[in-house]
Amino acid sequence: MELSYSAITLLLPLFMFFFLGLVGIKMSKKSAGIVGTLGMLVTTIVSYGVAFKYFFDPQYMVDGVRQAITVFNPTWLTLGNGLHIDMGILIDPIAAMMLIVVSTISLMVHIYSMGYMNGEKGYQRYYAFLSLFTFSMLGLVVATNIFQMFIFFEMVGVSSYLLIGFYYEKHAAVSASKKAFIVTRFADLGFLIGVMLLVYYCQSFDFKELLANPEQLVASAAGSTKFLGCSVASWALALIFIGGAGKSAMFPLHIWLPDAMEGPTPVSALIHAATMVVAGVFLVARMFPMYLFAPEVLELITVTGAITALYAAVVACVQTDIKRVLAFSTISQIAFMFTALGVARPELHEGVGYMASMFHLFTHAMFKGLLFLCAGAIIHMVHSNEMDAMGNLRKYMPITHITFLIACLAIAGIPPFSGFFSKDEILVATYLQSPFWGVWMSAVAGLTAFYMFRLYYRIFWWNKPDYSHHTPHDCEWVMTLPLVFLALVTCVAGFIPFGHYVTYDGANFDIHMDWAVAGASIAIALVGIVIATLLYRKENSMPDRMANSVKGLYRAAYRRFYMDELYMFITHKIIFGIICKSIAWFDHVIVDGSLNALARLTNSFSFSIRKLQSGSIQMYVWVYLIGALLLAVAIFLLLM
Repeated sequence: MELSYSAITLLLPLFMFFFLGLVGIKMSKKSAGIVGTLGMLVTTIVSYGVAFKYFFDPQYMVDGVRQAITVFNPTWLTLGNGLHIDMGILIDPIAAMMLIVVSTISLMVHIYSMGYMNGEKGYQRYYAFLSLFTFSMLGLVVATNIFQMFIFFEMVGVSSYLLIGFYYEKHAAVSASKKAFIVTRFADLGFLIGVMLLVYYCQSFDFKELLANPEQLVASAAGSTKFLGCSVASWALALIFIGGAGKSAMFPLHIWLPDAMEGPTPVSALIHAATMVVAGVFLVARMFPMYLFAPEVLELITVTGAITALYAAVVACVQTDIKRVLAFSTISQIAFMFTALGVARPELHEGVGYMASMFHLFTHAMFKGLLFLCAGAIIHMVHSNEMDAMGNLRKYMPITHITFLIACLAIAGIPPFSGFFSKDEILVATYLQSPFWGVWMSAVAGLTAFYMFRLYYRIFWWNKPDYSHHTPHDCEWVMTLPLVFLALVTCVAGFIPFGHYVTYDGANFDIHMDWAVAGASIAIALVGIVIATLLYRKENSMPDRMANSVKGLYRAAYRRFYMDELYMFITHKIIFGIICKSIAWFDHVIVDGSLNALARLTNSFSFSIRKLQSGSIQMYVWVYLIGALLLAVAIFLLLM
């Protein structure tokens, strides 16, 4: 069977999870790391083989359109009425692209972790969890039906919970893992309800059946049945989007991602920069043909993405923990991808927004993974996440400095780095749909350039703190090699003719550079970089003076506009303090009180008639005679 070897991409990481989880503890730490990394290397080679064969073998092109291939699809569960849930492998353009993204970043993290996690307690357990996460994410991207995707969606959540809480002896890590798990579970509940609604009316879980004729499905029973003014199809697709928004940390379901930085930094690179957080984008992209016929849901996606992008960019401008800056940067960039999908419309060329979103997903995975791994190398050397503990590191860590700068230029949208090309396509898509959203997203792009170069200058150019206790230097080769590799990919990925491989309808899509938009975006990015240079290239008091001049806004942005406090107020004061307390009172006073009263009544009655069972024969005779007498009287009265 063609591409049957693609099953290795799932089976090998699953095997490595069980092997390292059960046998790893009996191995040395170095051996466990090598075995886990070799397993991931084989998985990556197979993933590349599948993707390259799919993209370059002409047998998968029919009339100029690249066809989706179902490799395996055995029935797993039969539900009746013709419904069944399958477990298989579907290879299409976005699945093949995601095989490359997930396997590449996972391999780099495996290699990098051999140095970063060296000597850590639970080293073997860490590599087992990495394998579980990789298996879950790869299972998600090749799912043949929406319920299989939901299952792997949940497995991704579980494995991320395990990795975020890897340092389980730290209270902050435990709290962060629970927070991520609970927030995403609420979102996934929306996903599940949306799936049930969609499948009830469309009578199929399979993606090929759902997406073969989406307009007819959306306009059928699911489209004609209304609830609160919207069709059931729109409600179902909106609920599915909520599931994706939670996993991708969109506002207001974003609160778990910054705290998730409590996990090891390589985990942040894998989960919170390149793979797990794009699962929501991938979900909407997978269901995109149906979303095209639900314009009100596309509006919801656009507004959510645009607001999240601006919110996260503003918050990132004032953070001092370098991992939190990158966390909010991730939220903002994922929001760019959602916005690109949201502005796609059938009356425009819907392929622009779709292709731009997937292109940015690909490039962002590489340069954001690079940024997190560089941050890990810096933290590894200075033993702190805070910018105040860093400075002048370009002289001590030249390789880290150059690779970090490349990633900053890419995310800022400076040519010829990859981020310029993908972000430019997103801006083109937004301007095609609405100049308002185009200007909005261009402003966010300018903020991106500003906060990234604020971070860059604070780390590598400001006056150095006291390094006398330990002089920083570039890390060992296992940590440096992934940085160099991802930096090289970031330099060349923008020149990939992405539209020839990953498009909405499977046909080739030629990217034409709109220099009016591109020129404006470059100018805006340069303005952001220049402002950051003036403020942060050398240590000075101007940033503090500016912060004091807008003290209230600065404090609000630093505290994430009090979203965490709002959630705490809602949960602790309203839900726990009022709702749950009222329910507890009702349970304790009314329910328990009623049962206790019934028990006391029964006990009192039993106590009052206890002498009827005294064991005295004389008493029993008297009771019998009185009873017989009363019965005789009753019969006499009835017969009169």
